[in-house]
Amino acid sequence: MTVSTHGPDTTTGLTTAEAAQLLAEHGPNEVGADHRVPLWTRVAAQLRDPLITVLLAAVALTLAIGDHPDAVVIALVIVVNSTVGVVQEVRAESAVAALSRISAPAARVLRDGEQRRVPSTEVVPGDVVTLAEGDIVPADARLTEAAALLVDESMLTGESLPVAKAVQPRQSADGVVQAGTVVLRGRALAVVTATGADSALGRIAALLRPRPEPTPLQQRLAGLGRVLAVVAIGLCALVFVLGLLRHQPPGEMGVTAISLAVAAVPESLPAVVTLALALGARRMAARHAVVRRLPAVETLGSVTVLATDKTGTLTQGRMVVERLWTPHSAATVTGLGYGPEGQILLDGAADDETRGLLTTAALCNDAALRPPTGENGEWGALGDPTEAALLTASAKAGLDYERLRESFPRVAEAPFDSIRKRMSTVHRAPDGSLLVCLKGAPEAVLDPAVLAEPPEVLEGAHRAAAELAAEGFRVLAVARRTLDRLPDPPERAETALRLLGMTALADPPKPSAAATLGACRRAGIVPILVTGDHPATARALAVRVGLLEPTAGPEAVVSGDAADLTRARVFARTDPRQKLDIVQAWRARGAVTAMTGDGVNDGPALRQADIGVAMGRRGTEVARQAADLVLADDELATVVGAVEEGRRVYDNIRRFLVYGLAGGAAEILVMLTGPLFGLALPLRAGQILWINLLTHGLTGVAMGAEPVSPGAMTRPPRPPHQHILGSGVWQRVLLLGLVLAAAALGAAIWARHGERPWQSVLFVALLAAQLGTVLGLRERLLTRANLFLPLAVLASAVLAAGALYLPFLRDVLDTVPLTWTDLAAPAIAGLAGFVAARRRQQGI
Repeated sequence: MTVSTHGPDTTTGLTTAEAAQLLAEHGPNEVGADHRVPLWTRVAAQLRDPLITVLLAAVALTLAIGDHPDAVVIALVIVVNSTVGVVQEVRAESAVAALSRISAPAARVLRDGEQRRVPSTEVVPGDVVTLAEGDIVPADARLTEAAALLVDESMLTGESLPVAKAVQPRQSADGVVQAGTVVLRGRALAVVTATGADSALGRIAALLRPRPEPTPLQQRLAGLGRVLAVVAIGLCALVFVLGLLRHQPPGEMGVTAISLAVAAVPESLPAVVTLALALGARRMAARHAVVRRLPAVETLGSVTVLATDKTGTLTQGRMVVERLWTPHSAATVTGLGYGPEGQILLDGAADDETRGLLTTAALCNDAALRPPTGENGEWGALGDPTEAALLTASAKAGLDYERLRESFPRVAEAPFDSIRKRMSTVHRAPDGSLLVCLKGAPEAVLDPAVLAEPPEVLEGAHRAAAELAAEGFRVLAVARRTLDRLPDPPERAETALRLLGMTALADPPKPSAAATLGACRRAGIVPILVTGDHPATARALAVRVGLLEPTAGPEAVVSGDAADLTRARVFARTDPRQKLDIVQAWRARGAVTAMTGDGVNDGPALRQADIGVAMGRRGTEVARQAADLVLADDELATVVGAVEEGRRVYDNIRRFLVYGLAGGAAEILVMLTGPLFGLALPLRAGQILWINLLTHGLTGVAMGAEPVSPGAMTRPPRPPHQHILGSGVWQRVLLLGLVLAAAALGAAIWARHGERPWQSVLFVALLAAQLGTVLGLRERLLTRANLFLPLAVLASAVLAAGALYLPFLRDVLDTVPLTWTDLAAPAIAGLAGFVAARRRQQGI
């Protein structure tokens, strides 16, 4: 029986998230209650955001002054932003984990003397379950019968190699199967010992608690919202008081003060943020990175530590024979995956020895290779991945394992088990003799009781096996002999064999792994390897991908607990709790962490990291639901691309803040200092709001779509606790605001002295200066990557002209038409804004 791990769990009526969460929090007896969060609660949480609160106040203020169009625009921004936030929250929280999918939807149990198929949720302790090749184990269970049972536990342990299981007289790991693991070979009966929250999956689910901390972007924008709220209220009061001191009408000054308060708040910031994040998510999706939470897009740009697992992320996720050793020669095997593409490069001339070694390995083998299909065009395998790798190596030597098996039919076998650590098969040769083929661990085969070889040959083989194991290879010794008759039992044939040689297997790194980690380091990101594999295997891979120097000793790999988990760069033999501890240790140091994983055992760490990254192809549903980012192509290089997109988003948000706040500062300076130059009331309330609408509307939102900076991935990430306007941006906002105000006031003073309509000139000059600024802030001025921005600037300029030359707008905004001569000063103000923004472009 093959059980699918995809799709909803139709046996319970719950989503996978609800099943996982209820199992973790309430146990199996309470599953079925409705624990959904009410929609109004989610909406209220969105509206409590400080910046949204300021915008709500702005709506009230604009309604108070009768500016209904602007009130509608601001309200629309609030509605859109809150709707997007709620939708993303619902989608993200639809799953904390997916235990009901990863634990088979159905199981076969023996009840009342007969086999029944029942939903896995109905399996209880004491049930006897039957297991066969392809089954997903539905619960933790103790084996009572087992025949050649081989189980893939990588989802729980991170170990890339399958584990042989057998009935044990006492409780031990070899005699127990755990929920969520997959039977690769054999069959078994097992008594269920734990289900639900008490199973291995349930215990991991208990660690999948939501992160209480907001993302860096949310923290920064929340702080900015509080500052802007205080500034808006303070300016409102200041302008009102100063107006009264100048004997201006209280009503007119009240309306003007309220308009300035609205102008001080860049109300399109939520729309800019949402657009930037959404575009970032879409671009990431095009690069095979699927974002599950919009704020995660920006957080990626702040990542300082990338903790990656090994199998399937840095490595191919498939065992490959890389070396061959015989008593008289050695060879290197090229090629990746299960395809026959590759060569056997001999260090000596003993080609017959290597062919004999691979022929025997192909016969003593239960796996099979699958030719490419239309889905992905890659070769696949059935059975033990190690045995499949041996078949692939034999194909590279020109051998056809199917013909070999036809020519040498199997007549008996002694299966592999964890005690003997070897496997032997007996075959009928074409001449009628019997051929005994054996393979197994070197310590189980390189034994005088098994091999009829002189001591010097055994000593050389032991030395070669130790050297290969130290390099991180899994080593198998292969031997054979010829018999005239079949012994009973077949195990009696495992004596007086001739050693053919040894195979060295590994899960090789992906071709892009070393370059990807190098790109991380150039971007200021610290890469870390966290795996459940053996320390020697972890060290060998770390050296091959450049995480460790070749001279690094065994102490460079941490296995188990350590006093400081942030010192090491390679961790081996890690369990779910230790992975969680590593992430928490880095976060305690102030790092922004990204964690990649694909198994159930990675779920807690994925959930706890600032950015959890799951593999989309080979990843479990538990890992995908716990993650913020899912890689559709399982390539670590895609994470680097996603980090680049995150930095682009953050740069665009900061660029908009410089633009929006500098424009607001310029308007405030004009209103506060204009009277000093004889401009009694520089701008009317309607004019202020029209400028604000044109500059913070389409033009401001278009800034969120600006392309990535060419140097984005050659600079270190932003400090995690840096204010969004830190690193000199506040000073730049004030300086740019001062330039814009000076240019606009200069145009107004020139017009006043020339007896021109100075207020209309000031109105157009201030607007032109801000539109010049938005073009000057472009890092790549003439790029065609974001045509939306120049088009938005053009549209704003047309609407500004409408305010001067359309009678209806002239009446509303109290402006007068300007001549071409009158427009010279505003044009100069626009040029001043462009030059000022261009000169200080670097440093956004």
